[in-house]
Amino acid sequence: MSAGRIVIAVDYFRCSGCRRCEVVCSIHHEGRIWPEASRIRVFAPSPGVEVPHVCVQCDEHPCVDTCPAKALNVDEKTGAIIVSEECTGCGGCIEACPGSIPHLHPVTRRAIICDLCGGEPLCVKACSEGGWNALKIIQREEKDKYSVKPREPMEIAKELAAKLFGEEEGRRLLNANA
Repeated sequence: MSAGRIVIAVDYFRCSGCRRCEVVCSIHHEGRIWPEASRIRVFAPSPGVEVPHVCVQCDEHPCVDTCPAKALNVDEKTGAIIVSEECTGCGGCIEACPGSIPHLHPVTRRAIICDLCGGEPLCVKACSEGGWNALKIIQREEKDKYSVKPREPMEIAKELAAKLFGEEEGRRLLNANA
């Protein structure tokens, strides 16, 4: 399906919060349903506000640059961040990421970052099969500068809640569930 560098684009308005993306990701990478070990996570700070959170594969790669163990590398084919066995779980990549997207595996304590399933992201396929289409694959041209920056899930949730429910009601909903 995909050839070359890709990113997963998220349409937050289309996400139903079903978490099929987390399920298929954890089955693929862990061999069982284990959302805590999924490379994509869905945050739901309030009913009706679901925020899929996945690596945006940014051009700057602060997570890679910050790793003291040199355990993070960029896959030449897909552009995905790959975490090697050398990861010490120091958390530097989490702190370096403006969106705090990497997280530590619940057992191995190594960093977990979306590897784009080698170029065929299963989360996108599951979302599409479910008919939500909240996740889509975007092909990247090598010459194009990609300007999307990772963001914290609560920052996205605040904007989403304001657009869905209005500024005041959105703020009230998120504060009530905080």
